[in-house]
Amino acid sequence: MTRYVIGPDVALRLAHGRAVIPDEHRLLAPTLLRSQVLSLMYRAVRRGELSRDEAEHQLNHVRGLRIRLLGDRVLQNVAWKVADQLGWPDTSEAEYVALTQLQADAFITLDARLAHAVEHLVAIAPVEALS
Repeated sequence: MTRYVIGPDVALRLAHGRAVIPDEHRLLAPTLLRSQVLSLMYRAVRRGELSRDEAEHQLNHVRGLRIRLLGDRVLQNVAWKVADQLGWPDTSEAEYVALTQLQADAFITLDARLAHAVEHLVAIAPVEALS
């Protein structure tokens, strides 16, 4: 079993494609994933990029993915250290890196800038690894 941490960009890519995750993979994310996905969908509807119905379908697909959401004190402490080490202005992205360090085999992100910034801290996998 391979454990992957995914960010909101990957969750929405999976939802948009109505992806089904094979049983040999486990998805993990910080608890903030839920709020980030909701916010991204809300903004897309406000900009006229999606209808409310399509946003609801994508949200429901993300909610239906078997993603283990975590956000304990240890994760928060490690995220703080990661953000500090990288000189980041906040800890949001650092939570994904910290969770990967603590419990996963690799981090999947569509953000090339983020992947490059953390590739010395965690393994990075392409979204195709989930196929």
